[in-house]
Amino acid sequence: MDSFWLHHGLWFIVFMCFFPRLTLLFSSVPFGGLLWWLGWIFAPRLLVAILATYNYGHSNLILCVLAWIWALAGEGTEKTVVVRTAR
Repeated sequence: MDSFWLHHGLWFIVFMCFFPRLTLLFSSVPFGGLLWWLGWIFAPRLLVAILATYNYGHSNLILCVLAWIWALAGEGTEKTVVVRTAR
């Protein structure tokens, strides 16, 4: 597999961080399967981190670590805000 930077740029990372569902849906990221759609619906940041690790873990380890930090922090924060708002 190639390096991340041969296929994507900085704007792709920005859009993946702030609009993961739209970027996954309309970009060149491979999609399909039940687990992919469940990840897209319930935890898109985790899906991004899993796909980043699978595709670029060997060539861009720092990018994968940052994707996991962003995914875990973002999903946790989002779920906390939703629970507090629902009360």
